[in-house]
Amino acid sequence: MRRGGTDSYVPGHGDASYDVEHYGLALGYKLIGNRIDGDATLRCRARANLEFLELDLHALRPAKVLLNGRSASFTHRNQRIHVKLGTTIPAGEVFDLRVKYAGSPRPVPSRVLGTSGWEELDDGVIVAAQPHGAPSWFPCNDRPDNKATYSIAVSAPSDYYVAVSGELVSSRRSGSATTWLYEQQSPMPTYLATVQIGRYEVVELEADVPLRVIGPADRDEDAFAAGFGRQPEMLAFFVKLFGDYPFASYTAVITDDDLEIPLESQGLSTFGRNFVSDDWDAVRLVAHELSHQWFGNAVTLTKWKDIWLHEGFACYAEWLWSEESGSKSADERAAIHHARVADDDGPDLLLGDPGAELMFDDRVYKRGALTLHALRAEVGDETFFAILRGWVAEHTGGNVTTEQFIAHAAGVAGRDLTELFDAWLFSVELPELPKL
Repeated sequence: MRRGGTDSYVPGHGDASYDVEHYGLALGYKLIGNRIDGDATLRCRARANLEFLELDLHALRPAKVLLNGRSASFTHRNQRIHVKLGTTIPAGEVFDLRVKYAGSPRPVPSRVLGTSGWEELDDGVIVAAQPHGAPSWFPCNDRPDNKATYSIAVSAPSDYYVAVSGELVSSRRSGSATTWLYEQQSPMPTYLATVQIGRYEVVELEADVPLRVIGPADRDEDAFAAGFGRQPEMLAFFVKLFGDYPFASYTAVITDDDLEIPLESQGLSTFGRNFVSDDWDAVRLVAHELSHQWFGNAVTLTKWKDIWLHEGFACYAEWLWSEESGSKSADERAAIHHARVADDDGPDLLLGDPGAELMFDDRVYKRGALTLHALRAEVGDETFFAILRGWVAEHTGGNVTTEQFIAHAAGVAGRDLTELFDAWLFSVELPELPKL
């Protein structure tokens, strides 16, 4: 018997019969030949009586699976490890699953979503796992609604820096390799786990939490200062609007390669060298990725159909930073993008359930931000920002739905907001844009 996955947007991923509570990953990586030798121990809890379960693993080959230290029978087909437990694990019981595996990692393909996951750079590695790329580098229960803690050790050649979505515990050199150990103690879904490897140096920025930029030593200092150099100001501004920063630190990685878009992960964002610029379209993305730490990482969707809860909020944070930094006001940004969305002749978009084909359509970002702007105009600034702060405070570390946000907003505002949300989220027609 095989299960078909847990989310129609990413079919064939995830197993709802159990949760992973902790991932312990030990990876040895060789850049020459692009090879991983991995050892993963997953502490799991059964959600139902289990006689078998499934893990997601793409391209890499599992050599051995152990259940509580004993060998278990398994097969590996169609990017899934099917494990026969040889016993019945009752619902609620905790158990350990260990997988030893190896091979050449490559991105996970999808006809609809494109590719995501572990990818070689000209001189290094990037992991961009949203939404389905985590199985490209470790065996996992690939569901956004299954958050876990992580311990990730990566051994790589010593002339490279290894950055991971977590806090650095140690880096120890042995011969020509260095092992970097990171711990992520804040619950994190699989798609937000990342590894970045390159010939990088670290720049520490002065902020209320540890804030650093990791990237190539050579850079344009003026262009750097315009975006990445202002991250301490962005952080302080977002804390005022959204509440305390939700993680132990924040890291921005700048690869030596150009990238099409920045990449989101927990406590860490990744940018190409091409985003070191004083141009607004680069600066806004620095703000966008930082704001994802509240909206997307601390508070994470349950199903991918609610992607606007991440991207619409991060896009609106761009507009808020624009106004704060002396550029166009949020009202002006909203008017510009409302006109662009209105003129878009693409396929019909239902923001509350756009479908996998359109989940990363620019209209999800912009119409999502416009929805928040309309909510702000409806309830006023004091109530609007109370809604956002309360949303983060109540749900940090957890998973949410659009319906929960609608109920939360109505509760804080003290009145029914169904008509507003129905128009913006559950109707194809674009509503008129209110002014603040």
